[in-house]
Amino acid sequence: MIYTTLPHTDIEVSKICLGTMTWGKQNTEAEGFEQMDYALDQGINFFDTAELYPIPAHPDRYALTEEIIGNWFSKTGNRDKVVLASKIAGKAEFTKFIRTTGFSKDSLIEAVNGSLKRLQTDYIDLYQLHWPERNTNYFGQRGYRHDPSDFWRDNIHQVLETLRDLIREGKIRYVGLSNETPWGTMRFLEESKVHESLPRMITIQNPYSLLNRTFEVGLSEISLREKIGLLAYSPLGFGVLSGKYLGGKKPENARITLFPAYKRYSDEQSQKATQMYYDLAGDHGLSLTQMALAYVNTRPFLTSNIIGATSMEQLKENIGSIDVVLTDEVLKGIEAIHREIPDPAP
Repeated sequence: MIYTTLPHTDIEVSKICLGTMTWGKQNTEAEGFEQMDYALDQGINFFDTAELYPIPAHPDRYALTEEIIGNWFSKTGNRDKVVLASKIAGKAEFTKFIRTTGFSKDSLIEAVNGSLKRLQTDYIDLYQLHWPERNTNYFGQRGYRHDPSDFWRDNIHQVLETLRDLIREGKIRYVGLSNETPWGTMRFLEESKVHESLPRMITIQNPYSLLNRTFEVGLSEISLREKIGLLAYSPLGFGVLSGKYLGGKKPENARITLFPAYKRYSDEQSQKATQMYYDLAGDHGLSLTQMALAYVNTRPFLTSNIIGATSMEQLKENIGSIDVVLTDEVLKGIEAIHREIPDPAP
């Protein structure tokens, strides 16, 4: 395993992070336990979860993923071997069953305390805001359309104050963003620069893959200059970049087969690009999965690559990508495809 450091800390994390959002829906507790055991054995010390998981979110499954991880900690005693990240769910139509009060002080305190209880731990290493409170372009929206009638109270100072207090209480150690834009990222960073007592956002968990490199447009410069590390999620685009959906295939128990509403990475241009990447990988003796993940692993702004799997076979291949070295010829081929079909699945 290769290790990096969470920015502005001395915490070493594996460059492959274990994603968990299928546990409690597509995966049983026993399967989650098996994945954590194997990942830890392979040198992965970084797990990412959220109160929202498993996905798709549903009241009957609320926070089951955190409970599974907590039960594993209780069974194995491995809490001290894991750098643990979780998130508070943002305001949205599909999260009304959790709460409707966004990132208010009471909401943040309630969310952190709930996660600590379910995770059976005294602290969370990295606590993230799952998406912005304001209306902006995230979750597959390519451009920002401003609505002057949409009122949003800029409460970033209050959010950071509450997170600071939770840090002082020892309940969380560091904080990060998720699904955030360049403006939002800089807004948080500037607030903590002006007010030195406020905690600094150290990571941003956003989508990044061969089908979605929009992070490079504005956020990559911020990431590198401000040292806020990318935790890349959906590096396989909901499994599309495994190639298993090519030719109109609908594999049994596969994510998009089960949940067709998750079509963010499945339009015609995405399928065309995926076929081209698939052919490129095959020409160089690589699986598309490992080429796609290995590419993400090479990015200079990456802190950790969040992989997820529903089977042990997938998990082993995904983790194995850390040992894949892409030649200059492969990298040039990737760039050629990207120039032809840039970011088909933002």
